[in-house]
Amino acid sequence: MQTLTEMGEVPFLLDLSEFPVRAAVSLQFGANGQSGRRFRDRRDRVLNLDSVRAVWWRRPQPFRLESAVQDPAHQMFAVNECREALSGLWRSLDAFWINEPLLDEAAHRKTYQLAVAESLGLPIPDTLVTNDPRAAREFVHRREPGQTVFKCFTGTPIAWRETRLVTSEELENLELVRIAPVIFQEYVPGVDVRVTVVGERIFAAEMDVSDAEYPVDFRMNLNRARPNETSLPPEIVEGIHRLMGRLGLVYGALDFRRRADGEHLFLEINPAGQWLFVEEATGQPITRALAEQLAAGG
Repeated sequence: MQTLTEMGEVPFLLDLSEFPVRAAVSLQFGANGQSGRRFRDRRDRVLNLDSVRAVWWRRPQPFRLESAVQDPAHQMFAVNECREALSGLWRSLDAFWINEPLLDEAAHRKTYQLAVAESLGLPIPDTLVTNDPRAAREFVHRREPGQTVFKCFTGTPIAWRETRLVTSEELENLELVRIAPVIFQEYVPGVDVRVTVVGERIFAAEMDVSDAEYPVDFRMNLNRARPNETSLPPEIVEGIHRLMGRLGLVYGALDFRRRADGEHLFLEINPAGQWLFVEEATGQPITRALAEQLAAGG
């Protein structure tokens, strides 16, 4: 927002957690051509939604209901009404999106990402998603001990889980995958490569945590794994552009593992992934690229 302001633009932060208690929408149709769409926030600022040229859809927060609404059925009804009103609103805006909400939601699905990446020829690790204990055992025993990792689909501040190696302790508990599906994947030794994409621009940074105390997941080493700018093979650049196009995304943060032989294996893409830690370490102008993309409206 600061960068956009410096560029002469007028950004407005729309916090959905304020809705419907501390914020309000008014959507008027018909009325002899007096249609209009307005959003009023908790500070009584009014945004004319018809004037919006570009929208950055990033990590929208859950609606916060009136505390007086205690009945679970009533809560569900109120949330559904809020969702229906705003989902239709987003679709009706004549604006450029980073990223369009429905496409953004679909692109967050890890199984969909892997299927699309594989269909486009991007190299991916051997992967199994299952809640079948027998299938999990067969997958793990296919390779040497300590050469399989497992991870979750999503994490919350309360239940965040890093990528972990399958050890003897996990082998004893594989029966528990029947409770919920788990992502199992071959462990790929190598260097982590974070690729941030803004439109046609690609910013790549490498993080070598192979000698760290926890080399399985670079997120566990952000205090010492300083990203360094790096380059990508042409076929990976081409594959990234194809992936972004197929998913319909303008922005995305992609994670790869680069083997010692130089092969890059696609792990996942986060349509709302963080980039500031990369920008601060490498000087890559990712914030500016985002602001320019929004100001240009695509």
